[in-house]
Amino acid sequence: MTGPPDKSEAAAYYFRYIDRVPPGDVVDTLESQLGALTATFAGISEEQSLRRYAPDKWSIRQLVNHVSDTERLFTFRALWFSRGFQDALPSFEQDPAVAAAKADAVFWARHVEEFRAVRQATVAFFRNLPAEGWGRGGVASGNPVTVRALAYIMAGHADHHASVLRERYLRG
Repeated sequence: MTGPPDKSEAAAYYFRYIDRVPPGDVVDTLESQLGALTATFAGISEEQSLRRYAPDKWSIRQLVNHVSDTERLFTFRALWFSRGFQDALPSFEQDPAVAAAKADAVFWARHVEEFRAVRQATVAFFRNLPAEGWGRGGVASGNPVTVRALAYIMAGHADHHASVLRERYLRG
């Protein structure tokens, strides 16, 4: 695996995440985000984790649950395609998933532990991925995507939501 994906490796929409990933090894980025995000989460109280920055926005618990769910999904897609499966994978609609998760009913510490476990599994998957697996791909959500792009999407997606958390939930 070398460098970020090019424009042919994912739908244009996903470059809003891919372009957020700093130069270097994407797996190192995924691993460093684990420490940075769990440190941020440690400063959030049980009560504060229920905060919404606007009435129609997710709570902090819902946001973190969404990041964990999305990471599971993209890691599954990376597993599927890296192992040579060619069947197209369906779309993922975030709003029904967030509603069904009922994240506000789950203790904040459990969300933090879940994120940690999901990210550790993601890092382990990509650390052990054979070189040829990075370039494989398939169709998900009706769009072509490579395994390499999926790793970058996950890192950028987590970075995006970490920025939202800092700028909209934790300020003031």
